[in-house]
Amino acid sequence: MIFRQLFDTDSCTYTYLLASDRTREAIVIDPVRDALASYLRLLDELDLRLVYAVDTHLHADHVTALGPLRSETRCVTVMGRETAADCVSERIADGDTIEVGGVRLEARYTPGHTDDSYSFVLAEPGGPLRVFTGDTLLIRGTGRTDFQNGDPRLQYQSLFGKLLALPDDTLVYPAHDYKGWTVSTIGEERRHNPRLQVASIDEYVDIMNNLKLPHPRMMDVAIPANRACGDTV
Repeated sequence: MIFRQLFDTDSCTYTYLLASDRTREAIVIDPVRDALASYLRLLDELDLRLVYAVDTHLHADHVTALGPLRSETRCVTVMGRETAADCVSERIADGDTIEVGGVRLEARYTPGHTDDSYSFVLAEPGGPLRVFTGDTLLIRGTGRTDFQNGDPRLQYQSLFGKLLALPDDTLVYPAHDYKGWTVSTIGEERRHNPRLQVASIDEYVDIMNNLKLPHPRMMDVAIPANRACGDTV
């Protein structure tokens, strides 16, 4: 399997490229519109054909490249069925899979950060189990829950009921990082993530309801643009 972790410095977004080294078919997760040219260049350099472009949720801090990638490559754009983006080609539900050349992603509905948040589990034959957690589980943090129908109680259930149920050695790849971390594991986050060191759901809800964070600076532009898959602003 071909795997690349790409980083947008402006929004601190991680984009992931997964591809079959046998069929040269590819999947991109959480692409940023401002990085479109670099994605197209990398696909060309690696001789890959983009089949799926996936967003883990409707982002508020950058404009997605889903629509532009579809226009440029004729790929299928994918989001969860709960999303407010009515422009995607394919809507998926919990337990659904997308696959290219043996590279298989299983969707896990993990609401809480937003009401349309999904994580994606990759089980590579002979390789490590990986999970792409969007903004649900971050490295030493969790995604805020104070807009886009976010819900800390649902996020607690997504974290403790779904993501932390994965094996401890599962590699964790989030959609964002602001401290320079690139990857973690489920076991590492279980032990060292301060948001997960809670005794009850009520304690977690209290923490999340009192973060008092400013809204993302791109929010007023990004949300309407992302409802149109990044094709308009």
